[in-house]
Amino acid sequence: MFGLNAKDTRLLWIVIGLTMLAPFLLNPFPEGSELAQFNAGYPDLMQRFVIFGIFAIGFNILFGLTGYLSFGHAAFLGVGSYAAIWMMKLLTMNVIPAIIMSIVFAGLFSLIVGWISLRRSGIYFSILTLAFAQMSYALAYSVLTPITGGETGLQAKISDPRILDSNAGEFGRANLFGLHMNSSYELTIGRWEFTVNTGYYLAACVMLISFYMAIRIFRSPFGMMLRAIKSNQQRMNYTGLSTRPYTLAAFVISGMYAGLAGGLMVAMDTQVGPERMFWTASGEVVLMTILGGAGTLIGPVLGAGMIKYMENIISKINDSILHQWFSFLPDGLEDVIVAVVHPFIGKGWSLTLGLTFMAVVIFLPGGLVEGGQRLGRLFGRKSAESDKKTPPAE
Repeated sequence: MFGLNAKDTRLLWIVIGLTMLAPFLLNPFPEGSELAQFNAGYPDLMQRFVIFGIFAIGFNILFGLTGYLSFGHAAFLGVGSYAAIWMMKLLTMNVIPAIIMSIVFAGLFSLIVGWISLRRSGIYFSILTLAFAQMSYALAYSVLTPITGGETGLQAKISDPRILDSNAGEFGRANLFGLHMNSSYELTIGRWEFTVNTGYYLAACVMLISFYMAIRIFRSPFGMMLRAIKSNQQRMNYTGLSTRPYTLAAFVISGMYAGLAGGLMVAMDTQVGPERMFWTASGEVVLMTILGGAGTLIGPVLGAGMIKYMENIISKINDSILHQWFSFLPDGLEDVIVAVVHPFIGKGWSLTLGLTFMAVVIFLPGGLVEGGQRLGRLFGRKSAESDKKTPPAE
């Protein structure tokens, strides 16, 4: 189906099901309950799940397949965002041209950066990409202020000289052929209330297409060549085969994925600033990929979802919520537990993320995907043992 084998088809259907049902699955607790703060089904967070999932999928094509670790992928995210906002300011608030141009400009920029950076490998390649990203950030922050808006960034406004639609509201609202991206519909099933957001489902459909294309790349002869480069690039060079066109192609494809994510970010929120190019954004996508499982198909998506969940949910837990949770304990013990947990919540959520990342790297080098595989083998072995112990029916 879709040109995929049975295993990849099952994986694709699982991702489709989880993505389409996310607004319902991420709201498991009734509103007003003590656990309602763990509901993640509100539009902004769901959109971040899928957009950063696209970003991580693209990064995984470079890092997971070739082993080239880029510390500058945020530059392509930023270039894609700026290309998208300028399309909205000059042409139309329809998100389709903006997304297309974000991919094109990010691809061109990644071609230039990759052509220079891939002259080196290892840590030297990583430092070169980091240098390009920081230079891009500095240019967007100061030198290219007329184009980037500097520190304040850019935003679509009614005064912009749009060619196709000049009347787009005071600040401009991104739309898909008239359907606004921030439009939401309330759906009530029993005690549960769900928000179905137009922007989320657009981003989700784009992510599913991106995921499908990543599967095809992984299973293609081109993907096999990239794995060979990761395995032993020097041996391939000795055979007379030039590996640079393959690594450059992977770099450009990865940059286009990042540009696509940047364009979708503008489609959801028509405000762009240079902070998207900062080195921390590049480090974040590295964490997502490694945490989920570098070189796997679904791993980067899982890593992106986990980090964004921790950033948006754990960071909102405070001492008052902890006191509510542990109110059944004696006062002295309750205060001790709250004091112990306090550094890991709220503003200290990054400490929790750091410890989680350390634990995954040490105990699960293959990321969350390896953890799932171990659990699957464990339960499979227990099931097989129980079948052996069960006497045959007469």
